[in-house]
Amino acid sequence: MRDDETTRERIATFLRTEPAAPSALAAEFEITAGAAVRHVRHIARSVEPNGEQLLVAPPECRDCGFDRFDNPANRPSRCPECKSEAVDEPTFVIREP
Repeated sequence: MRDDETTRERIATFLRTEPAAPSALAAEFEITAGAAVRHVRHIARSVEPNGEQLLVAPPECRDCGFDRFDNPANRPSRCPECKSEAVDEPTFVIREP
C-alpha cells in the first residue's frame, strides 16, 4: 500500500484480497459505515474498466433467511419480511470475472 493512496484506493486494494462488510471497512479505514458504502458504490463503477467486478453478498435476515432486499449494498435496520432487527450486513469483494 502506497502512502499517497486515497481512502477509496486503499479500500479497493483491501477488497481485492478479502471480502468485507461496511462496519469492517469503517473500522479498518477509520471512516463511518455510511462513508464505506458510498466509497464502495464509487469503486464499483471505477473497477469495471479494469476488467474487474465488485461482487456483493446481500444482507440476510438471521431469523427468517430473507435476502431479497431492494438495494443489496444498503445496511438495512430490519427485515421487511419478519421485521426482525437481526440482519447481517452485506459484504463486498473485488474479483476478476
